[in-house]
Amino acid sequence: MIHKLKFLCVVIFLILITDFSFGQYPPPPGFTGTTAISKDSSVFYAWAKTCTVIRGFVNIADTNFFYNNSNRASYGNVYMATGIPDGLVLSLGDGGIATLTFDTVISDHIGWDFAVFENSFSDGFLELAYVEVSSDGVNFVRFPSVSLTQTQVQVGTFDTMDTRKINNLAGKYRLLYGTPFDLIQLKDSALLDINHITQIRIIDVVGCIQDEYARYDSQNHKINDPWPTPFDTGGFDLDGVGLVHNAPAVVNGNISMPEVSIIPNPCLSQAKFFAGTSTPLHYEITDQTGRILIQSSFSVCTHVDISALPAGIYFVNFTSSGPSFRLTKKLLKY
Repeated sequence: MIHKLKFLCVVIFLILITDFSFGQYPPPPGFTGTTAISKDSSVFYAWAKTCTVIRGFVNIADTNFFYNNSNRASYGNVYMATGIPDGLVLSLGDGGIATLTFDTVISDHIGWDFAVFENSFSDGFLELAYVEVSSDGVNFVRFPSVSLTQTQVQVGTFDTMDTRKINNLAGKYRLLYGTPFDLIQLKDSALLDINHITQIRIIDVVGCIQDEYARYDSQNHKINDPWPTPFDTGGFDLDGVGLVHNAPAVVNGNISMPEVSIIPNPCLSQAKFFAGTSTPLHYEITDQTGRILIQSSFSVCTHVDISALPAGIYFVNFTSSGPSFRLTKKLLKY
């Protein structure tokens, strides 16, 4: 009897170890270790400005099925996917695609660079989507996702899942909490400049585990999420995408400047300055002798007319106060 009890304890221990070590990604909002970001967080400095969409079917396995006179998702409009999340959404349908643009170029910084919002009503009912980015509007590179939800039984229309088994898929968190992404994960892609991202793309994963309709994560696991969702609200429901800034870091007692980009460089008549922070920055354009030619202040981004400057090499000094820091970048005028 004692030996049986010992054996049973070992079995239970192994089950627990397997359950808590297999796919332990960050938990839901409110739990220690979560990466969820509230839409009210001060880290957001900009939101998607425009959105285009290709709607997916309400049921990819039966494209003759109609809901509200359409065989494709139809709830919401593209404006609902822009601006600050508010629970009003754009439904993508099975495999639907939304592409978003911003008022600023997105650059990689230390930490998260942007977050995607869905409108799940709970921590368990999760409709998921791939996230891709592009720096040229042609080539899109996908974040390496992981889904460790079981694939033996289809997650039903209103069934729930464990968010701790999901990584790098939008929709991991409930309404008004964004799933964050870090561009540094894509630094080795030859098709991407992670310091000049111009578009973010959200693609519904479908969630069906039937071979002909299944979608896969970066480790070739089928992605299982609530399906079918044969309604006008089917598929991923996009509530917004926000850009994240990071406060200046303190390294060995010194304040480091947030990343600032000059686009294009070299340039002919107009330069655009982009900063991954909402902190106001002052800039001075000087010649090689240090003489100040143009100066002003901006937050997030600004357009600077340099058409009156002769062709040559200039320096742009970016500064801020409270705390104070300084960054100098070279500007080429042709």
